[in-house]
This record gives sequence, structure tokens and C-alpha cells, in this order.
Amino acid sequence: MTADAPVDGDAPAPEPQPELLHGALVSRWRGQVIAHPTRDAYVQVMKGLRDSGFDLCSDLCGVDYLTHPGRPLPGGVEPGRFEVVVNVVSTTQRRRVRVRVQVPGDDARVGSLFAVYPGSEAMEREAFDLLGIRFEGHPDLTRILMPEDWEGHPLRKDYPVGRVPVQFKAAAATR
Repeated sequence: MTADAPVDGDAPAPEPQPELLHGALVSRWRGQVIAHPTRDAYVQVMKGLRDSGFDLCSDLCGVDYLTHPGRPLPGGVEPGRFEVVVNVVSTTQRRRVRVRVQVPGDDARVGSLFAVYPGSEAMEREAFDLLGIRFEGHPDLTRILMPEDWEGHPLRKDYPVGRVPVQFKAAAATR
């Protein structure tokens, strides 16, 4: 036996395997399970969650991380400028899962959840209207908060801040 040969019981421990949920990497924060699917796997992961009892999409929103690129993500998840965050709940199992999908700024699009969770329709329209994230396959991806002729998406971090003059009712009488 040579000095370099491993002795029984001294074999290196295998690398821990990353936790997956329906094929998506999982992280945990303050006891909450967070799934990080790729953009391409997003709708399939959401179908898996729905089929395993997560019957309610309680929230869907978009986030612009243009000025905050250092957010915590598990190894192997490449950050994008935008993130679509979805919270789903299993009302029978009393469990909750957050899903965070990275969306690049130069191609801000992701699949729509309308066929999986029909209640997500208005939430996707809001994320489109305010951030410009396109939800492919959405039945009516039109503005929901801003006027139809509004240019741009006002919650983007690079959206120019303008001023709107405010006229108070009593302003003319006090002069």
C-alpha cells in the first residue's frame, strides 16, 4: 500500500446534489422554498407545480434589477436585468412556493401562464404595461394601467423621470 492510496472509509465525500423542484434549482430564504427555472422551462415548471397541488397563483410581478445587479441567486442561475416573480399556494397542503425567472433586458419575454393559471391574466398585463416584459401566448397583452398611447414603460429604472404640473383648486384664489 502506498501513502497516496485511499484507505477504506477515507474516500472523498460526494458533492452534494443541488435540490430541484420539477427540474428547477431551489434555494431557501427564511423558510420559504424558491424555485429558479430557466426561461425556457418556466411554463413547464409551473405546470408541474399546478399538477402537484399548487392550485392558486396568488401573485405575479416583474422586477427591474438594472441598478441592483448583486441580488442573491443560487450557483448556476445567470442573473438577467428583469425577473418575473410568481407566488403559488397549495390550499389543501397549506404550502407556498415562490418562483423567480431571470429575463434578459435585450430580450424581455417569457411564456404566459394564462393556460396554467387563468387568474394570472391581469398580473401579466400589468408587468407588461409597467416594465415591458412580454408574455408569449397571452390572449390580450395590452396596457391595463397606462393610456393606450403612452410611450415606454414607467417602472423601468432607465425610464426618464418627468414632471407633471399640479394645479390646486385654491391656487388661483390666493394670488
